[in-house]
Amino acid sequence: MRDEHLDSVIKKRIFKTMDGLAKNGMECYMAETAAEVPDIVKTLIEKGATVASGGSATLNETGVIDLLRSGDYNYLDRSGVSGDAVKKLFRDSLSADVYLSSTNAVTENGELYNVDGNGNRVAALCYGPDSVIIVAGYNKIVANIDEAVRRVKTIAAPANTERLGCDTYCREKGECMSCASGDFRLPSGCRSSGRICCSYVITAHQRVPGRIKVILVAESLGY
Repeated sequence: MRDEHLDSVIKKRIFKTMDGLAKNGMECYMAETAAEVPDIVKTLIEKGATVASGGSATLNETGVIDLLRSGDYNYLDRSGVSGDAVKKLFRDSLSADVYLSSTNAVTENGELYNVDGNGNRVAALCYGPDSVIIVAGYNKIVANIDEAVRRVKTIAAPANTERLGCDTYCREKGECMSCASGDFRLPSGCRSSGRICCSYVITAHQRVPGRIKVILVAESLGY
């Protein structure tokens, strides 16, 4: 059972972040629990739409991936795809009707911060699909971009390299190698061939009305 006092604090922070996102041209929704997310997503995607997604623990935890595989949509499923096929799928995803992903961090000012290895996720976020749906737990909310950078270096990147089996310093040590020297500059890091922090995108404003929708969940989800 959730503590009502902590729940109140979480929701106040979510509402503050939603206000920032709205001011930056992004639509906002709140889900009390992960179980509510698929029903919200259903209202945002027409049946038969071509849909793609980024790699995301959050989308799996909320049941969104199961929804996309339900048969109601033309889902460009990346699961089990590799080599030239995955390259084609990533390119096709840029012309999908809808793209779904989580975010590495979202600031209280309403900015999205994302770091990619291949760049396919941030590319779709920036341009291509007419509709982008972001799902994020309250644990992804940070005060500002500096905190977002630290979050990736100390939480998101180490956890994702562990999930993906990458041979990197952060997988071995649990934090970016730059942290040991106090170097929290945005691009600082290793030069491993398995590095996943290659492309950095801050979405500060969305000038196409209704293109980016953000669903914030009052639970801790993903990395």
